[in-house]
Amino acid sequence: MNYQQTLDYLFSQLPMFQRIGAAAYKADLNNTIAICKLLGNPENKFKSIHIAGTNGKGSVSHMLASVLQSAGLKVGLYTSPHLKDFRERIKINGELISEKYVIDFVAKYKDDFEKIQPSFFEMTVGLAFDYFASEKVDIAVIEVGLGGRLDSTNVITPEVSVITNISFDHTALLGNSIEKIAKEKAGIIKSGVPVVIGETQKDSKPVFIHSAKEKNTSIVFADEIYKSKNVRHEKSVSLPAGQAGLYLKLDVEKKGNILYEKLESELLGVYQQKNIATVLSVIDVLNEKGFQLSEEIIRSGIKKTILQTGLLGRWQILSEQPLVIADTAHNEAGITEVLNQINHTPHQKLHFVLGMVSDKDISKILLMLPKSAKYYFCKANIPRALPAFELSLEAKKVGLKGEVFACVKDALLAAKENALEEDMIFIGGSTFTVAEVV
Repeated sequence: MNYQQTLDYLFSQLPMFQRIGAAAYKADLNNTIAICKLLGNPENKFKSIHIAGTNGKGSVSHMLASVLQSAGLKVGLYTSPHLKDFRERIKINGELISEKYVIDFVAKYKDDFEKIQPSFFEMTVGLAFDYFASEKVDIAVIEVGLGGRLDSTNVITPEVSVITNISFDHTALLGNSIEKIAKEKAGIIKSGVPVVIGETQKDSKPVFIHSAKEKNTSIVFADEIYKSKNVRHEKSVSLPAGQAGLYLKLDVEKKGNILYEKLESELLGVYQQKNIATVLSVIDVLNEKGFQLSEEIIRSGIKKTILQTGLLGRWQILSEQPLVIADTAHNEAGITEVLNQINHTPHQKLHFVLGMVSDKDISKILLMLPKSAKYYFCKANIPRALPAFELSLEAKKVGLKGEVFACVKDALLAAKENALEEDMIFIGGSTFTVAEVV
């Protein structure tokens, strides 16, 4: 099989959550354990950091990988879902896994996998672990796919476990309360492995403290240690090509004292200040374990996250005049942060290209969206996507007005034709909507 045929096999033969939703979710680790045994238990052959959470885990994963790369380490990075190319899920020092490795891996183990009958995600986790072990990475940053306790990645014993925050998402699978969701995410906490929690939340904090005590390990809450001040956007002329670029700049306090003045980030969302606090707390744990991550290394890694890892879709500016921005936020907490940033970004009229998935309760999110915006309802090209006309009917119930389009690109084209130079076009609602434009 060539690369395209291999992908067709993966996408069609293995149940894929990204495309079909809950039917692809396997609620135990048996298949992953069987795959790892088949591969010679590669998950035990490299150091790792394990990252769970409702929002921010992708940004935290990429920032940490970038910092570790800036320290000169060979860093594996496993994230999901991908936006453009399947290989985005598995990288070493920002480089995608090769097409040849994917082809050879599937060809070698295809018959064995057909006996195990894994999901797409379980097979991909096996591929990532096999690749990181064979390439002898110094450390791998591993992002969970869904939940934590029963996630396929939860067979590793990391240097540190990280839970960014808890919000309502995938409630049908993870539970319909913050406490229940927190308990699932807390399933990544291992005996004796330090844990960092990104955001202190009243309902989830006791769950995490209890789990850490049970596992006899230390726990810190990043937002109780690090706080940001003076958060702003500024141009910088220190890009590699010597071109002026826009950065998020902030002063970071540690327990009341400014530790990082004018810390710069390529990730422009003001909400990244929460993720930066989480990253800095994880780095503290790593340094206690003997990693030598200096201030210079930390500043360089955070500043160059996109350059060094290729992260896409986080308050990503696609063009100016009119300002066109895409963001993958897709649940209540994420949308809240994005709407806050839209409100603080100068513009006249807001044009909102909106596509969502069919297997979530979207009513609360639709209620949050501004009624003054003009909407362009669309459907991403995956089976899980909610038909644009159905989305428009639900939106109409809460007073959102707009037009229906056959696909994301048509919706964006119409928004660009309608928008004036001083307007803003925002593209979002689901990862898959953003994937078609970035």
